[in-house]
Amino acid sequence: MDRLIYTAMTGAKHSLEQQATVANNLANLSTTAFKAQLSAYRAVPVVGPNSATRTFVVSSTVGTDFTPGPLMQTGRPLDVYVNGPGWIAVRGADGKEGYTRDGGFQLSPNGLLQTRSGREVLGESGPIVVPPNNTVAIGGDGTVSVIPTDGVPNAVSIVGRIKLVNPPEANMEHGDDGLFRQTSGQPAQADANVQLTPGALEGSNVSAVQMLIEMISSARQFDTQMKLMQSAESSDRGWSNVLNLSS
Repeated sequence: MDRLIYTAMTGAKHSLEQQATVANNLANLSTTAFKAQLSAYRAVPVVGPNSATRTFVVSSTVGTDFTPGPLMQTGRPLDVYVNGPGWIAVRGADGKEGYTRDGGFQLSPNGLLQTRSGREVLGESGPIVVPPNNTVAIGGDGTVSVIPTDGVPNAVSIVGRIKLVNPPEANMEHGDDGLFRQTSGQPAQADANVQLTPGALEGSNVSAVQMLIEMISSARQFDTQMKLMQSAESSDRGWSNVLNLSS
């Protein structure tokens, strides 16, 4: 009897956890460049005396769906879309290098190129600083150029080049701050093959239809586990009545 309870109890618990993952994906349906999180169930044996036949059900985040999101034309000079595989290097809150595909940039009051969430965009030699009284243009290779608004017309100057990387997806992990990093903890090398499309952003790759299907499936799984526990309780009550009659 307790074998059924072990499986049903942990199955119900992790159905709720999977539901939370699905809900998080749905909440980021319109978040720029968001990557859907994937989860799955697995069986884990219970370790201990007389527990060889007992099994826990465990859910785990097995990874991230790295499928590129749709291209959304904005026409804004500080917006860029990463073509195909690749990442933009930024500085995380911990001061370490992290990676994102959200190319919606802005200029800080000090002229630092940063994401809309305030992360500094890193160049190949450090943060990129734009002098005042300049208009900014970002090239397909990540080159950041400026044209003075109060000087010689068409006097183009290059102030830096955005660090673009393309480490293997299997080596990338999603952090709590929304940035991706290599599992080794080491910065990735710049990759000149990564190209950008200026004036565009990447949409979320979350499929609303797929997430709703998974939400319904998780709800049904939870309902099944609860019915199994009710069945175990009913069986236990029946055996108790039999024992009472025999005594």
